[in-house]
Amino acid sequence: MNKRVLFCATIDEHFTSFHIPYLKWFKEQGWEVHVAAAGNLKIPYVDKKYHICIERSPFNTNNIKAFNELTEIIDQNEYDIIHCHTPMGGVLTRLAAKKARKKGTKVIYTAHGFHFCKGAPFINWLIYYPIEKTLSYMTDCLLTINEEDFALAKSKFKAKQIVHIHGVGVDTERFAPILKFHKKVLRAQYHYENDAFLMFYAAEFNKNKNQELLIESLPLIKKHVPNIKLVFAGDGPLVEHCKQLSKRLEVEQFVDFLGQREDIDSLLKMSDIAVASSIREGLPVNIMEAMACGLPIIAVDNRGHRELISDNVNGWLVENNKMQIADKTVYMALNKPMRMQLGVQSRKIILAKYSLNKVLEEKKVIYKNVMDEMEDVQWAVH
Repeated sequence: MNKRVLFCATIDEHFTSFHIPYLKWFKEQGWEVHVAAAGNLKIPYVDKKYHICIERSPFNTNNIKAFNELTEIIDQNEYDIIHCHTPMGGVLTRLAAKKARKKGTKVIYTAHGFHFCKGAPFINWLIYYPIEKTLSYMTDCLLTINEEDFALAKSKFKAKQIVHIHGVGVDTERFAPILKFHKKVLRAQYHYENDAFLMFYAAEFNKNKNQELLIESLPLIKKHVPNIKLVFAGDGPLVEHCKQLSKRLEVEQFVDFLGQREDIDSLLKMSDIAVASSIREGLPVNIMEAMACGLPIIAVDNRGHRELISDNVNGWLVENNKMQIADKTVYMALNKPMRMQLGVQSRKIILAKYSLNKVLEEKKVIYKNVMDEMEDVQWAVH
């Protein structure tokens, strides 16, 4: 019988966005691949897809039903490995797999940035920290994607194995710099002037992503960079609020709200810099993609941004302050040689550690170690 692996997360888009190469790898090894998440997307390399009524909020009562659904799925299929992602996906799956672990199933959890971290609200520590600490006893391998989370997990949690990996990986062929001529052509296609200074941010519009900070910096920037254009990709609950804010500050002509996009690679390639205003990050894919495209970065200082950005190397970390955002943006706009130099370093950093091929190799080692451990246990039993 084929070995079986189950991947779990809150929404199925998580897998189509980040995990297709890993699903493919398991298929190539002859495994039967199952996925459980909310949503009805068709996911390649998946033998069986389960729609479960899981919700992001820990207080949503649908999660009780989702837990029961997961328990039934796990009990029926006798998985060899279960790999769970996202906070609620990680919580419910590990609880549902408690009985399966006693029978030999190995449970891996990737923490895509703990909700509790240095500077996080006390309520986050009060709610999420005790849950993760308790569930670490039900985890065979805990994967962390930044050094701060790794250090905390090593000192506080009891997972059998705790490993630091470099995120989910970036496709460095799709996300790559382009020549000046091609950039000019791309801008024409998107109806941007060739001399516009494009600062780009791809993120959901929510409180954490903090797009208001960037909009509030524009009145300060436009005095020195009249050709500035702040380009947002993404949707979310605060998008209308941000549109109204740009009107109140009389900068709406300097901001483009593009909505949810599938062409992030093209938007990055025609941009001059990438910006990020989020308050909390694990290891942000949007920044890694921008760096792969050879862009310098201006980002609010947090653990995920610190992992990727070094001052005067490939960009700058700033405080959650519109003056600092404005100062660094103006400096970048008026110093093209510096901008180009920082962008080259961005690309080098991604190629060295964060490319899809590099991270896939890291994951292969982890999966193979888990498989070897399974075989050792089976050999001991027989």
